[in-house]
Amino acid sequence: MSDADSLIYDWNRDGRAARAAYRAVDLDDETLRDGLQGPSVRNPPLAVKVRLLELMDALGIASADVGLPGASAQARAEVVALAKATARLHLTPNQAVRTHPADVASAIEASVEAGMPIETCAFIGSSPIRRMTESWSLDRMLERVEESVGLAVRSGLPVMFVTEDTTRADPETLVRLYDAAIAAGAARICASDTAGHATPEGVRNLLTFLRNDVVRGRAVKVDYHGHNDRGLGTINALTATELADRVHGTALGIGERVGNASIDQILVNLRLWGLIERDLEPLVEYAALVALHCGATIPPNYPVLGADAFRTGTGVHAAAVIKALRKGDRALADLVYSAVPASVVGREQRIEVGPMSGESNVIWWLERHGHAPERAAIERIFAAAKASPRLLSDDELERLASGS
Repeated sequence: MSDADSLIYDWNRDGRAARAAYRAVDLDDETLRDGLQGPSVRNPPLAVKVRLLELMDALGIASADVGLPGASAQARAEVVALAKATARLHLTPNQAVRTHPADVASAIEASVEAGMPIETCAFIGSSPIRRMTESWSLDRMLERVEESVGLAVRSGLPVMFVTEDTTRADPETLVRLYDAAIAAGAARICASDTAGHATPEGVRNLLTFLRNDVVRGRAVKVDYHGHNDRGLGTINALTATELADRVHGTALGIGERVGNASIDQILVNLRLWGLIERDLEPLVEYAALVALHCGATIPPNYPVLGADAFRTGTGVHAAAVIKALRKGDRALADLVYSAVPASVVGREQRIEVGPMSGESNVIWWLERHGHAPERAAIERIFAAAKASPRLLSDDELERLASGS
């Protein structure tokens, strides 16, 4: 058996120009709150939400947002039920509220009903464009922050203070808002890329500012919450691990507009960097449940979890994978034409037959499906594949193999 990793020169770790400083930080799963705010997403049944919490726990996710208790009586009841479900898990729950007394009161009521102090994430818009749209004065915003955070803290709730649209907010306003929240007892602060504006450089700049100019050595944790409007959700979240204590994401990246950072992709990349050593096979069920019950789509080319992630009908690619498999070396087969080993999520490399295939694809398929690789069968299948505009199905290949 080969040591497949020794056969790869990794420019990601070369270090001659730049090297990422990703870290294994806590992850907060927003699937059951921000994820469900996606315009095309359905709200799944409570039993499915509980199973998703169990899978998050199995994946080593530290915490999960279980809803907005101030949205309705039903929403608060679900927050209570889901919080109770976490009592047997390592994962801890949190809940989102506006910096408004009525919302904070609903969070307090949910915590009392659940019999546990649920971390309360109190948010307010912070950017100039948001303040102008809402006709908010900074003085009034500071009053709301002090009032809401103080009320939650006095009621025994751990509080994370969240600035919305942080990546488009000016430093002076952020310092005043965060200082007010920390003075009122917030144990965490969260920077949010609410509109998906940030680049990796912007994430580093913002989080460095929070560390140096806001936290200033105080015992306050820093979170990062990012959206994917520019297609940078995953790389921004990974960048945030360099400086944040906790990073947020959702299953398959579902959420407002085009969604959030994909927590499944964050986990896979942390695993590939050797920063976590946990079983990621539960990702398959986790993603499938979200796709089935939330109406999300897993595109065939979606990284790691898509149907085509470890599937090829191309002759050159398939030939290399087949040669590795014939050596009996699963690790070599996993890496010769893929940066992500299929085994990371309990899947396998699949060799298909289609118009771009070579004879090795056909021979492999025949052998794998219990057929002798006779010349007549090979030629029939190869001719049909070259004449087809797509990959041949197993039923079509069976008929061709038997000559029917």
